Formats: sequence, structure tokens, C-alpha cells
Amino acid sequence: MVTAHTDSAHSTPLRTVVVPAAGLGTRFLPATKTVPKELLPVVDTPGIELVAEEAAEAGAQRLAVITAPAKDGILAHFGDFTELRDHLVTKGKTAEAAKVARAVEIITVQGVVQEEPLGLGHAVSLAEGALDDNEEIFAVMLPDDLVLPIGVTSQMIRVQEQFGGTVLCAMDVPLEEVSKYGVFDIADIPGQPGVKQVLGMVEKPSQEKAPSTFVATGRYVFDRHIFDALRRTTPGKGGEIQLTDAIDLLIREGHPVHILVHEGQRHDLGNPGGYIIACMELGMEHPVYGASIREAVTRAAAALAPATLASVQPLTSSS
Repeated sequence: MVTAHTDSAHSTPLRTVVVPAAGLGTRFLPATKTVPKELLPVVDTPGIELVAEEAAEAGAQRLAVITAPAKDGILAHFGDFTELRDHLVTKGKTAEAAKVARAVEIITVQGVVQEEPLGLGHAVSLAEGALDDNEEIFAVMLPDDLVLPIGVTSQMIRVQEQFGGTVLCAMDVPLEEVSKYGVFDIADIPGQPGVKQVLGMVEKPSQEKAPSTFVATGRYVFDRHIFDALRRTTPGKGGEIQLTDAIDLLIREGHPVHILVHEGQRHDLGNPGGYIIACMELGMEHPVYGASIREAVTRAAAALAPATLASVQPLTSSS
């Protein structure tokens, strides 16, 4: 079960969340030959549905999903499935029927097809046509990143209202891990310990060259300046337009760019190792399966360390 930090008294200007989901999921082959990786269940809920719940929590009414031509299954997940729901109800399986109905009730979903895999920046640029003319800001959520507890995008909206421009989600990681991420060059803001100004970004630096230990996590809030920056971003390797390059252009041209430091957790659903860990940690909190999963994890930990069997304690999730 994913918990949310909410503030129902706070109205938000956010209407649209963009979800780039055109990737082929090659790290999950052969499963992703027929099932988009965004539909792989985290315990019992597809990752894309968790993203939809996060978008709705932040006040969005529309999920603009950027898909590849052969990935219409993602959009199909948000259909009505009336026949299946009615069948379940007639069998007395009302809880299962509610699960089927949940996706279509969360948020309105709009598909945008990315005909060619031309990079994350290109995918985000396609969302411009999905926005209403008077939408001044929008959010981007990468479905590979499960950021917990839900609520960070709502906090990012508040930062954007205060400082304008672009707001990115960041986490502070150990120095030995910085080479895995995009790393921010930052400046502190007096009186704002959780918000920092971004001076630049370095992609996967060595420990010696890392400007900080604050790294990018897959949540972004943009104003419309990002579209102009993407149009002026030079394609890189393979003709791909990188979102990081467009953000860097905004920084160099003096547009405000800030990070919100997230104190919670981030699970990488984009590779099997991270996906399994996410399923395990969220599974231990599940109201139905949690007890048995915790017991199994405890047994597995004991088997890995038989010499310390007496000191093994039941594991609890910090998610």
C-alpha cells in the first residue's frame, strides 16, 4: 500500500502530468515482448497506475502518456472493462471489480504517440500539443521511478509557485553512488534548507568530479519555456534530444531552476533488481500479503547468515 502526504486545502495550477512510456523495456525481456513494463505489477498494482494516483494526488486531471506505436496496452489499461466488472460483480467478487474499476476512475488518460525513439527530451516536447493554451505549468513523471511517500510533486508545485521556472526532484545519495546519476551543481538558499538553486548538471560524474551528492530523480515541474529550449537543443548520439541538455540551456540563459530535496525513498522500476526490491518492500506493507512476505524475507535473511540466526529480527519496511 502506498501512502500519500496530502494538503487538501492547497489548490494547484497543475492540470496535466506527462508520462514518457515509449521505451521497449529491454531489460525485462522476454516478459516485455507482449506486456509493457509499465504494466508489470508492483505487488498487485501496475506501475503506471501508481503514477496515475500520484498525478491525481498532485491535482492533475489529465495524464498525457507518451507511447510507442506498438504499446497501446498502456492506454487500454485505463479502459472501462464493463463486461469484466459486471461478471465479477455477479460472482460476488466486488473487491476484484473495484480493482478493475480503479484505473479509469483515477484520472483522464490521453495518448500521444512517439513514432521514433528520439530521446526523453523529444518525448516531452510532444506533450506541448496535449496542453491547453492557458496551461502555464505541467509536470513530468518518469514511470521507472517510484518516489515514496506520494506527495513530492505537490511540494514541487509549491516551490514553483514561489520561485517560478523549473523545479526538479533530487535525493542526497552517498558519494560512492554519484556515478550512477545526473548530479546537480547547487547553491544554498537562505532559510530554505529543502530547496536549492541549480547552477548546472553533470551526467554520471566520477566521485572526484561530482559537484554535489544531490542527484536527479524522475519528477519534474516545468513552465512553457522548456518547449522552446527543447526546440533549440542540438540532438546528440543517435539523433536523440536529451531533456538534461534543454534544462542546462535554461540554466545558462538565466531561467530559474531549483531542486526540491526529497527525504523519502525512490525505487527504480526500470530494471529487474530495483523492481524486485520495490515489490518486496511494498509487499511487506500490504494489508493482505504483508505478514507472509515479512515472514518469508526473515527466513531468507536467516538462511543467508546462519551463523547469526539467533540475532535475526523480523524485517520491517521503511517505505
